[in-house]
Amino acid sequence: MLFGLFMGDWTLVPLFIAMIFTFVAQINVKSTFNKYQNVRNRRSITGAEAARKILDANGLSHISVERVSGELTDHYDPRTDVIRLSDSVYSSTSAAAVGIAAHEAGHAIQHAQNYAPIKIRAAIIPVTNIGSRLSWPLFLIGLLLAGAPYGSILMLAGIVCFSFSTLFQLVTLPTEFNASERAMRTLESTAMLDGEELVAARKVLSAAAMTYVAALAYSLVYLLRLILIFNGNRRR
Repeated sequence: MLFGLFMGDWTLVPLFIAMIFTFVAQINVKSTFNKYQNVRNRRSITGAEAARKILDANGLSHISVERVSGELTDHYDPRTDVIRLSDSVYSSTSAAAVGIAAHEAGHAIQHAQNYAPIKIRAAIIPVTNIGSRLSWPLFLIGLLLAGAPYGSILMLAGIVCFSFSTLFQLVTLPTEFNASERAMRTLESTAMLDGEELVAARKVLSAAAMTYVAALAYSLVYLLRLILIFNGNRRR
């Protein structure tokens, strides 16, 4: 009944590799950010000032820039039109901080320009949140009732619910890469950063992007594992 759930399941190997990839990506983004926090921009622009300049230049003066506690907790909230920058970014003049602030401003510009991937991501957030909570209970109950008439249906429902999380990770990838490219183009064209400062900002944003690649890889492997367990139990 519990075929492939724990012991003897070869899909645990790629799942474990994906988990390691995710862990390494998280460690790498923190270490890269800390490293380039020491590269100060010559114009002494803070993260908050950089975000403000980019927003105003794109006609988004109605979007405010606020400080939020924590490290690397930076984000743009389209519901309240607020960019929230972490303590290590808001008032920092490092190239790393300016790069991250510009990235979040890039998300605000995406929303203003109706960038398709970010609109899709915003639209599926409600169903993704519901699906992520229901996927495992539905799948597990269906697995325990594999011999019952509705066991397979419940397992399949769990897989469908989890697939929304995978879809969310998939559309997140172009959204994040595009925001970073917007940030780098803006920082270079406005001369807010130059030379080694641009290199530092790009390395930080590239490291951050890898965390989203890792999240997608983990989600895809996990989805594949659920599908294989489902197929294995149907053949028994």
